[in-house]
Amino acid sequence: MELSEEDLRLINALQISPRLSWSDAGQVLGVHATTLAARWDRLREAGAAWTTSHLTGDPKNMCLAMVDVDCEMHLRPDVTAALAELAEVITVEEAASNRDLTLTVITQNLEQFTTQFLPRLKEIRGLTKYQTALCTRIHISGYAWRLNVLTKAEQQALRALAGPESTNPLGPDATATPLPESHLALIPFLARDGRATAAEIARALGRNPATVQRQLGRVLASRTLSFRCEVAQQFSGYPVTIQWFANVPPGRHEAAAVESRAIRNVRFAASTTGRTNFTIIMWLRSLAEVLEMELTVQQRIPGIELVESVVMLNTAKRVGWMLNPDSTATGIVVPPYAELLPNGI
Repeated sequence: MELSEEDLRLINALQISPRLSWSDAGQVLGVHATTLAARWDRLREAGAAWTTSHLTGDPKNMCLAMVDVDCEMHLRPDVTAALAELAEVITVEEAASNRDLTLTVITQNLEQFTTQFLPRLKEIRGLTKYQTALCTRIHISGYAWRLNVLTKAEQQALRALAGPESTNPLGPDATATPLPESHLALIPFLARDGRATAAEIARALGRNPATVQRQLGRVLASRTLSFRCEVAQQFSGYPVTIQWFANVPPGRHEAAAVESRAIRNVRFAASTTGRTNFTIIMWLRSLAEVLEMELTVQQRIPGIELVESVVMLNTAKRVGWMLNPDSTATGIVVPPYAELLPNGI
């Protein structure tokens, strides 16, 4: 399928406000609410776009790790599948160089990562080696990436209509509010559909709708989750994923973050531990842009040392969602806290 300009405008609107009502969206986009709802259903069913939420991974409240994995060549598909089944592994990508796979992992804390998650890696047949870099600060995350096909006035109008879930979950003053276990059961539904309503969740859990409405409001405002509208990369206009591993001088990380935010291609930027201390992930239009963006980064961030660039060949899983080889969503989601759901959900 191909995405029309109207499809892209709808996706851009939901990137700004993932839980925006169709009536509000219709007022801004100039399209009837029922038309927008039908268009969104078509996009979701095709796996071209979807809304989701995931744990923020903010190092102030959680542990986010980037794990490089090597495996036996003939067992790589099996290792990839086994890793993708782990709820803590939110993203799995196949790398072109120096590691077979790269993982993004979120756990409640470093202890859980060390004592519970890492031992599970050692049990995976064919996985031969792993190396970990821990995130010390997230500067840019995928929820903020935009198609930018809407006018500035339309974007401003959508931001004014956005709910608490659209607030930057990684802001300097952002602190996650701990949630009771009864509220955690809502999180898998929001992972599968970032637009899930209280009525839908209440029916599935067998709870009182008014109670779930209150719980949902608390979850949305907790900053425990990051909400986003995703688009299949092949339809985004930016089919190439590249990650730079870099070193930034001490005391220059915040300045580097500010400059990184000015580069619209950036999907993720973070300070890390390990062989390098700063990483940047971009979506690019072509491999020919790699050199151009390297120059841009070096010009914008004085003193940065770009140690390594890695092109991703394939994304098997992105923030909990399993993907097809063509980057569309399969519809299969591996959510956190799935053990809190009733059997069969």
